[in-house]
Amino acid sequence: MAPKSSDFPSADSDYQSGFGNHFSSEAIAGALPQGQNSPLVCPLGLYAEQISGTSFTAPRKLNQRSWLYRIKPSVTHEPFKPRAPKHEKLLSEFSQVNSAINPTQIRWKPVDIPDEPTDFVDGLYSVCGAGSSFLRHGFAIHMYTANISMENSAFCNADGDFLIVPQTGRLWVTTECGKLQVSPGEIVILPQGFRFAIDLPDGPSRGYVAEVFGTHFQLPDLGPIGANGLASPKDFLVPTASFEQESRPGYTIIQKFGGELFTARQDFSPFNVVAWHGNYVPYKYDLSKFCPYNTVLVDHGDPSINTVLTAPTDKPGVALLDFVIFPPRWLVAEHTFRPPYYHRNCMSEFMGLIHGGYEAKADGFLPGGASLHSCMTPHGPDTKTYEATITGGDNVGPHRIRDTMAFMFESCLMPRICPWALESSYVDHDYYQCWIGLKSHFNPNNTRNSHNNNGHPEIQE
Repeated sequence: MAPKSSDFPSADSDYQSGFGNHFSSEAIAGALPQGQNSPLVCPLGLYAEQISGTSFTAPRKLNQRSWLYRIKPSVTHEPFKPRAPKHEKLLSEFSQVNSAINPTQIRWKPVDIPDEPTDFVDGLYSVCGAGSSFLRHGFAIHMYTANISMENSAFCNADGDFLIVPQTGRLWVTTECGKLQVSPGEIVILPQGFRFAIDLPDGPSRGYVAEVFGTHFQLPDLGPIGANGLASPKDFLVPTASFEQESRPGYTIIQKFGGELFTARQDFSPFNVVAWHGNYVPYKYDLSKFCPYNTVLVDHGDPSINTVLTAPTDKPGVALLDFVIFPPRWLVAEHTFRPPYYHRNCMSEFMGLIHGGYEAKADGFLPGGASLHSCMTPHGPDTKTYEATITGGDNVGPHRIRDTMAFMFESCLMPRICPWALESSYVDHDYYQCWIGLKSHFNPNNTRNSHNNNGHPEIQE
């Protein structure tokens, strides 16, 4: 049964808002039990079912769970069987057996949408990652290309949380908590264990997916920034309850478990939740609402200042995976090389481009493309960007970066790269050429770049 546009929220007011809140929603008034979570008989003859995103004994401030009140419980299905044909390009455990390491800077051109009918599940493929879903520590970065909606089926990821970044084509995402409409320039987070289906109202869609094992995304601490700025909790949107009660013979649940896909049949839609409450929920965020902070005198801020969400490790300040964006903003620093500086990083950086251009790459980094700069691999502005920047001189005045949205998945773990990603025809084998033209400007007799104590240039002859 194909969804209609009226089935999906179109305005922020059609959602609940807030990050990490305890939400309550009911599609029929009175469907939520009062005074307890699991009464002997639930209102409207519903079944009570809890979904836990953390262990029962996790500290209260970290504990995530929701109660779902549904027409039939999710356990009502036939046994799982390996999906046939096997999906050959999904990984959730990265080792020498199935992936390789390569310190070279790698860039991929945008991948074409396939000609054959391909839904989100079949169009999903791993690019790189580290760790293991079995050990509950690690991450995977995937990309997807799809041209048809999921039909009479739902997907469930038992391995970790998905953070999906559509680059072209809207996604209509149906979840057990309700429906989300996600456009390019927005992101959606689908937590571990939730069942969801993705429809494509605009036809072909392409995008990026980050998956984290053993933890969940949270807002970064603001530290000296104070109480406001970056991504505001109020701008994260959560669906409201809606449900399907029609018979659905042959409905298929596709479960990703240990990187492999399994299927089970049932005779009803998994989206039969009439009411729910809790803090373990799918949600979306509009990247245009991010409030960036920037330098107002000299030097270029570290990219961490643009973190939207972080999946932390046990080590303070060290992320399993950060989601960082480079949005439109003003550059005003004086006597400063304004594009991102040349850099070698103990973290590894995977970048994507949703639209526009990226300030550090004049050519070759295209919307829908990607790049990977692994641990301690040097990277930075290309030759054209460097030369254009220094040629502009020190009196260029404030400059606004417009019409762009780039992002980065950054991790403390060293990624292993999938063979199909390394061997892809979309690999830009000339990527290294963008730096080969960098020439020496060294002049031991020129001390024009020294500064006085006021931070302004001091000319010395």
